[in-house]
Amino acid sequence: MSRVKLLSLQVLVALVALGLWHIGSTIPFGTGANGKPFYLLPQFFFSTPGAVIGRVFTMFADGSVYAHLWITLVETVLAFTIGASLGILIGFWFARKPLVAAVFDPYVKMMNALPRVVLAPIFALWFGLGIWSKVWLGVTLVFFIVFFNVYQGVREVPQVVLQNARMLGMSERHLLRHVYWPAALSWVFSSLHTSVGFAVVGAVVGEYLGSSKGLGYLIHQAEGVFDVTGVFAGMVILMIFVMAIDFLVTLIEKPLLVWRPGETKTV
Repeated sequence: MSRVKLLSLQVLVALVALGLWHIGSTIPFGTGANGKPFYLLPQFFFSTPGAVIGRVFTMFADGSVYAHLWITLVETVLAFTIGASLGILIGFWFARKPLVAAVFDPYVKMMNALPRVVLAPIFALWFGLGIWSKVWLGVTLVFFIVFFNVYQGVREVPQVVLQNARMLGMSERHLLRHVYWPAALSWVFSSLHTSVGFAVVGAVVGEYLGSSKGLGYLIHQAEGVFDVTGVFAGMVILMIFVMAIDFLVTLIEKPLLVWRPGETKTV
């Protein structure tokens, strides 16, 4: 499928969703029990796509969103970078040291099973209400996604490939560079695409629970005054925000995975 056709289908899905939202929130479907017009998506609860898009443009036009967007961006980038780096390093280490992996396996599973929301108030106590409580909450979300993918990717390197490489005289350093790392690279980027959203989630949840700036703070403020349009506008900005970061990850991924046939192509 060509990229133009794929993009056209993606735009069509968005237009259909917006159209259904607009119809459900602006066109009455009969009369309710109270004698008032009945809407499938009442504006008090769902707003309208026109109002939400207008609010987004207004927030960017008057510059009120930029300071909040910058704070969330810093928290997200730090959480993503720290969490992904730790996940890659420790994932490789565990995969290459079976005894270490076996000893720490139950503790890793217990920590991964712990709801991250529970950690938010603890991090607020430890690191204060500044950016670092949000960053470390995001790190806990990103780390495990990257860790498990890297660990599995390294472990799935075929033994035949390793034996042949050792027969050719490769040292452990060469194996890491020419065998383990290329084999795990696709797993790494798969986890990075997923963890981008989780880094944003960590930042926004932390802001939502306690902060004076950030997109999570904006959404929380809008909820406090029942401003549904403001809530949806914040959600739209968050979605655009995540897609922009994911696009940057894709730009880095393509040249690194160009050696894999069809790895970065849309089929």
